[in-house]
Amino acid sequence: MKVKTIEEIQNALQPTADEMGIEIVEVEFKQGKEPALTVYIDVDGGVDLDTCEKFHRAIDPILDEVDPTFGAPYTLNVSSPGLDRPLKTDRDYNKCIGEKVEVKLFAPLKGKKFFEAILKAHDETCVYLDDKGEELKLEKAKLAKICRAIDFDGLF
Repeated sequence: MKVKTIEEIQNALQPTADEMGIEIVEVEFKQGKEPALTVYIDVDGGVDLDTCEKFHRAIDPILDEVDPTFGAPYTLNVSSPGLDRPLKTDRDYNKCIGEKVEVKLFAPLKGKKFFEAILKAHDETCVYLDDKGEELKLEKAKLAKICRAIDFDGLF
């Protein structure tokens, strides 16, 4: 199935997201038996079902006009990216500065491929962490995944 570029789709949706105070975290198109366009969104304070529904209704006519699949049927999903989503954008990293993050590495560092640390800072190529008082500088290219650590004890 021929599909327009993710960039083209996101650019068409961005003005509506901006008007509604919504950040488009990621746009993804999955092909297959049941093709689906999923738009992951975030807002300050977190995403709820009502926000997803409002944004879905707002972008549906835009997507009809943009016709991302050149007339082929697909399912539109609007979703929160989830609590454990990987940090990808500057905004993701900035929101987590001073917080505990989970770090998974491609290759072990001091015998560990997984650990939790405090995110102190980041730049284009590196993250700066505090691992129990030890300052670490890691290249982003060496990170298999970095995401906010979830404290389940604090949720209940």
